[in-house]
Amino acid sequence: MHQLPRTRRQFIAALAACGCLPVAHAVPALLHAQTAPAGIVPAGYLVSEKYHGVRAVWDGRVLRFRSGRAIAAPADFVARLPGVPLDGELWLGRGRFEALSGLVRRQRPDAQAWRELRYMGFELPGEGGDFASRARRIAALVRHQGFAQLQAVEQLSLDSPRTLQRRLDEVVAAGGEGLMLHRADARYETGRSASLLKLKPLHDAEARVLGHVAGQVRHAGRLGALRVRNAQGVDFLLGSGFSDAQRDSPPAIGTLVSYTHRGVTADGVPRFASFLRVRSEHF
Repeated sequence: MHQLPRTRRQFIAALAACGCLPVAHAVPALLHAQTAPAGIVPAGYLVSEKYHGVRAVWDGRVLRFRSGRAIAAPADFVARLPGVPLDGELWLGRGRFEALSGLVRRQRPDAQAWRELRYMGFELPGEGGDFASRARRIAALVRHQGFAQLQAVEQLSLDSPRTLQRRLDEVVAAGGEGLMLHRADARYETGRSASLLKLKPLHDAEARVLGHVAGQVRHAGRLGALRVRNAQGVDFLLGSGFSDAQRDSPPAIGTLVSYTHRGVTADGVPRFASFLRVRSEHF
């Protein structure tokens, strides 16, 4: 008979040896976008669609969420990814984020459903050169792989605010979220940087749910508004943008949510704030 560990340290060591403890994962250092200022001139940038998907980082062996947690992708999908690191977005198509979210969170991947998914590559982590050259390498890499589900994000050169606005209108009219502008001359970097900008018809931000405010009249007996606090420490009510189902079963206190707005007041309160979605902190 095996002797039980006598100390807490021995007990933890035994759990680790048998694989009974969760394995810690490092959060990848990634580049994150700032919001494009009004009247941005696109000269000097490469412009692409902002895909509303799930960010996924491929390190050459494992596909991970931006949190560092491994994605349970089908083996045949992973086997056809390149042998070099790649940053991109898992995407099912415009307007299909909820279906995508459910699909990629499964611990046992649905191989058939994954065949509809595309991995849209937009960056080569750690690579030298400017972004324009990295974008060309991504396109060449995708052609070399010959895997239809692996695609290079299309990068466009636009010459004026008018052409930029026209492209934004086209994408939004087709159900897209907006555009990304990446400095063509930017070296690879991580963190939130002005070298990468997001351009949307509305601003979006995140806030933490502090409480629920009861509804009245048509919404009597269910959610009227969420009391939230954003990253700037501003508390406000978020009362529009909810479906009936979301008002019947609102986001729990402590949940992180995304909202859209049209700028802020002199006191920093978002104007015309509207609920967008629950924000997963695991992706």
